[in-house]
Amino acid sequence: MARPLLLCAASGLLLAAVAAIPPPEEAARMARYVLHNCDWGALATLSTQEGLRGHPFANIFSLSDGPPGPCGGSGVPYLYLTDMEISVQDLEVNSNASLTVSLAQTPYCRKHGYDPQNPLCAHIIFVGSIVKVNDSEADLAKKALFSRHPEMESWPKDHNWFFAKFNITNIWVLDYFGGLKIVTPEEYYSVKP
Repeated sequence: MARPLLLCAASGLLLAAVAAIPPPEEAARMARYVLHNCDWGALATLSTQEGLRGHPFANIFSLSDGPPGPCGGSGVPYLYLTDMEISVQDLEVNSNASLTVSLAQTPYCRKHGYDPQNPLCAHIIFVGSIVKVNDSEADLAKKALFSRHPEMESWPKDHNWFFAKFNITNIWVLDYFGGLKIVTPEEYYSVKP
């Protein structure tokens, strides 16, 4: 079992070194590509905090859709959360959220001289809700997250961490000039990054 995973990881590193981003006409594939190549995103909730109640509140969260490389991406954004976190407290009242991921966090945009706001520095906006994963999905979420964020394994156990996923209902892709492209979840999950 370890040998196929090792081969997959090695081939993933080689492919990642030479892989090109999807062309603009493949918006669903671009969405999968960007998510799979990002380790974190900005999660926006509706605040329940005193003085901010009802206002949008964005916060950074580590995420993963699977181990790095071409063999690991499920397209599902997994998160490791605790109800001690302010945004998670918002989600306990209203689980609806949006999640933005951008190639600006990868070397791609810097290499090409693209400002993070330049449409060629692709970013994806997911809308949906955060849900705790069930027991059958917890191992998949753990593998996805801990493979990219090994520090998570040592986070304080008394914080009651749990695995969650972003349940995607809407997807907007900005990867070229001319405005946003809408991708359905069905289109998104039917392609590979």
